[in-house]
Amino acid sequence: MRKGKTMNIVIRFVSIMLISLATFNTFAADVKVSNLRRVFHNGEHNAFTDLARFKDKFYLTFRSCPDGHAVNSTASVIILASDDTKDWKQVHQFNVALRDTRDPHFLVFKDKLFVYTGTWYSGTTTLDRTDYDLNKHLGYAVWSEDGAQWRGPVMLEGTFGHYIWRADTFGGKAYLCGRRKAGFAMGARDDRKQIESLMLESDDGFIWRKRGVFQETEGNETAFLFEADGTALGIGRRTGNAQLLRSKPPYTHWERKDLDRYIGGPLLAKWGDRYVVGGRRITKGGPKTSLCWLVGDQLQEFAEFSSGGDNSYPGFVELAPGRALVSYYSSHERDASGKPITAIYLADLTMKD
Repeated sequence: MRKGKTMNIVIRFVSIMLISLATFNTFAADVKVSNLRRVFHNGEHNAFTDLARFKDKFYLTFRSCPDGHAVNSTASVIILASDDTKDWKQVHQFNVALRDTRDPHFLVFKDKLFVYTGTWYSGTTTLDRTDYDLNKHLGYAVWSEDGAQWRGPVMLEGTFGHYIWRADTFGGKAYLCGRRKAGFAMGARDDRKQIESLMLESDDGFIWRKRGVFQETEGNETAFLFEADGTALGIGRRTGNAQLLRSKPPYTHWERKDLDRYIGGPLLAKWGDRYVVGGRRITKGGPKTSLCWLVGDQLQEFAEFSSGGDNSYPGFVELAPGRALVSYYSSHERDASGKPITAIYLADLTMKD
């Protein structure tokens, strides 16, 4: 009798494993990476990309700064547009006086194309790292109804003391990631354990309020999206391994599970019925920008891009069934004098049959 029960358990286990493997193979398609090209370099530090599709055009945004990666009010946000993803033209550039603009992200909402940027008060010089303080942050936005004429920048009500990041929409509302010090604790340097990442909510894209908490401690960059039933799925950057986040409305309770790797500048996007997770991964060859399939609670890497040094923060847009475009920045190339450059790159993705 025991032997029979044991055999049944083994059979059920093998069946479950075979079903899981079949599901994994069904959703984890192979991908061809092609036409990887540098699309922007102006001699400055160009970083932190995002992509969007709006009214039959494609848009690419990123930060550009003559003083490098550090926090500096000389930074600006550049927006490029293209009809075909091949030829790109600058349609807007903006900065905020005495503030560092960085990490721009798109949001299509209320028939407008928004670009949100987290800004850090830096004064007239490069902000010393000892003075880094999340309480000095304030969100700003520019927006356009046609992609050609732009308005702003305007500060976002409800974001003072928050470092804003990626956004998404559901049910006629906009949602935004913003990390802050719990209780807006005073002090120059930020203790990671005191930092929480919030889900902010807005009716118009300009005025924001707290909706939920992605991370209660070690809050960081969080990419998220909504399922058809309103379930929120997110990828949260952490000091160690990134976390997979899930919550149902009203987003007051979150399930959090550690993934198998660190992810810097995380991306989470839908490509058809599949989930794409991207960002900076630490490898034996140094930091690299890569993309993975998210299947259940597991990641399967399907692409690693030419990249190195200061790199990552990818953007993603689906072009057609089985075709997509990814953006990222990297400092793996050098100029004629041998000095590393930090430039913006694009690559075409095609699912293999």
